[in-house]
Amino acid sequence: MSNSDKIPDPTSYRSIWNLAWPQILMMMFHFLIGFVDVWVAGQIDSNVQAALGMISQTSMFFFVIAIAIGNGCVAAIGQSIGAGLHKRAARYVGLVVLLGLTCGLCVSGLGLIFRDAFLGILQTPEEIYPIAMYFLKIYLVLLPVYYVFVITNSIFRAKMLVFIPMRAIIIVALVNTIADLGFGLGWFGFPEFGYQGVAWATLLSVTGGTIYNFSVLVKRKILVRRSFAPLRWVRRALPYLVKVAAPAGGTQALWHTGYIVLFAIVASLPYDAVDALAGLAAGMRIESLLFLPAFAFNMTASILIGHSLGAGNKAEAKRVGLRILGTACGLMSIIAIIFWPFIDPMAKFLAPEADVTIQAAVYLKYNIISIPFTVASMTLGGIMTGAGATIYNFWIYSSASWLVRLPVAYILGHLILKDAEGVYIAMLVSQVFQSTTMFYIFMRRDWYRFSMIKRKNATAPAA
Repeated sequence: MSNSDKIPDPTSYRSIWNLAWPQILMMMFHFLIGFVDVWVAGQIDSNVQAALGMISQTSMFFFVIAIAIGNGCVAAIGQSIGAGLHKRAARYVGLVVLLGLTCGLCVSGLGLIFRDAFLGILQTPEEIYPIAMYFLKIYLVLLPVYYVFVITNSIFRAKMLVFIPMRAIIIVALVNTIADLGFGLGWFGFPEFGYQGVAWATLLSVTGGTIYNFSVLVKRKILVRRSFAPLRWVRRALPYLVKVAAPAGGTQALWHTGYIVLFAIVASLPYDAVDALAGLAAGMRIESLLFLPAFAFNMTASILIGHSLGAGNKAEAKRVGLRILGTACGLMSIIAIIFWPFIDPMAKFLAPEADVTIQAAVYLKYNIISIPFTVASMTLGGIMTGAGATIYNFWIYSSASWLVRLPVAYILGHLILKDAEGVYIAMLVSQVFQSTTMFYIFMRRDWYRFSMIKRKNATAPAA
C-alpha cells in the first residue's frame, strides 16, 4: 500500500480531521457557488430567484445516477485499497468513468425530450415558466459534463486524495462568481445577459472543473489504458457496483422526486405561493452553509469505513463511525446555536424583498432546530455508503420523505395552516424520524455484511 493510502489510526480524531477539513473547505466553495447564484438572481428579479431555486433544487433528480455511481465508486475503490487490491481499484476507476459518461448522455437526452412535462409536474407558475425553462435546458445540456465531474471527485475521495476535488471546486466557484457577476449583472465591463448569464455561468464553471479533474486523473496515471478492464472482469465487478449504486440511485431518485412534490406543494399553496418559492430557495441556500461540515463528515465517514471494512476490521469501522457521528453532531449543534440570532439579517440579505424575507426566515428557524437530527442522518448515510449498505439508506430516506414529510406537508400546508410554515414543520418531523431510525440500524443491525471481503471470490474480483 502506498503512503497516500495509509492511515496510521483511522479511528483517531486526527485522521478524521485530516480528511474532513479539506472537504469542509470544498463544501464552503460549493456553498459560495449557490449563494452567488441566488444573490445575483435576487438582484435581477424575484421571479428569477424563484425559478432558479425551483430548477436548481429539483434538477438534482437528473443527477441521481451520477450520485449513485459515485457512491458505488467510493465503496468499491475504498474497500479495494483497504484490502490491498490496487489493480482492482484501478479497474473500478475506468469502469465508473465510462459508466458515468454513458449514463450522463442518456439522461441528458431524455430530459431534453421531456422538459415540458417536467415543468408541468412541478406546477410551475406561469410568470416564471420561461425563465425556469431556460435554466432547465442549460442544466440538461451540461449534464454529461457534470456526471464526469461528480464521479471523478468520488474517485479522488475514495483514494483519500481529498485536496484534488477541493481545488476543482475552487476553480468552479471562482469561474462561476466572475461569470455570474459579469454576464448576469454586467460587472467588470461584461455584457449583461440577466438570468441567461447566470445559467451560462454554471455551464462554464462546471466544464472548467471537469477539465481540471480529468487532467489530474491522466497526469497522475490514475486513469490509464490498464484502467479499462476486459469484459470478463467487468462482468464480475459490475454486480457489486450495481449492488451499492442501485439502492443509492433509488434513494436519490425518490428523495429528489420527493423534493419535486414538495416544491409542487409549495407552488400550489392557497396563499403567497411565489413568495414562498423564492423564500424556500433563499432559505435552502443559507441553510446549506450550516451543513458544510456535515457533508464533509458524511464523505469522511464513507472513506474511512470503506478502508476499514476492506481490511476486514469491523470493530475499527464501528469505532470510527461513532467518533465521526459524535464530532459532527456536536460541532453542528454549536454552529446552529451561534447562527440563530442572525437568521433575520441573513434572510434579508439574500432575499431583500420583504415578503420573501419573511418566508426565508420561517424556513430557517424550523430547519435550524432540526440540525442535530439532519446531521446525524447525513453522517450515518455516509457510514452506510462506505460499507456498501446503501439499501438501508434507500428504505429509511425514502420512508422519511414519502411516508412522513410529504403527507404531513400537504395536510399542514394546504388543509390546516394553509401556508408554507406547515411544510417546514413537516421537514422537521421527517428528519427526527429519519435520524432515529438510522441510528438504530447502525447500533443494532449487521450493516458490515454488505462490504466486499478481502479474499478473491466471485463477488470481489481481484484483477
